[in-house]
Amino acid sequence: MTDNTLASLQQRIQPFFPGLLGIRLTAATPERVTAELTVRDELCTVPGILHGGAIMAFADTLGAVGTVLNLPEGAGTTTIESKTNFFAPGLVGTIITAECIPLHRGRRTQTWQTTIRNPEGRLIAQVTQTQIVLDP
Repeated sequence: MTDNTLASLQQRIQPFFPGLLGIRLTAATPERVTAELTVRDELCTVPGILHGGAIMAFADTLGAVGTVLNLPEGAGTTTIESKTNFFAPGLVGTIITAECIPLHRGRRTQTWQTTIRNPEGRLIAQVTQTQIVLDP
């Protein structure tokens, strides 16, 4: 069986794009995934403002982790749809947080909603994504 502890999940994403972004998982269960991300200059689109693609990638990573925690043995996943609403900027030098919860966990698809907030709790973005379950 796959090791799905928080430390092993962090280790699995670290060598890839989520590691480059600096995503730090803070909790991961089949019902909820949380993480944080430090907004750095190199992740910004204009001075001091986090790039929307970085926000979307942050959320996509959490939805994928949540799906992985709900997959049958040997199955895989990939994102097939994602929608993002932006509400406020992520400011350089801050640590933003995200909470991802399932809206649907079916046999063939799973849909996850990620809420991203600034340190004061202000909503930065909300992302809804659907993952397909890939047979082994």
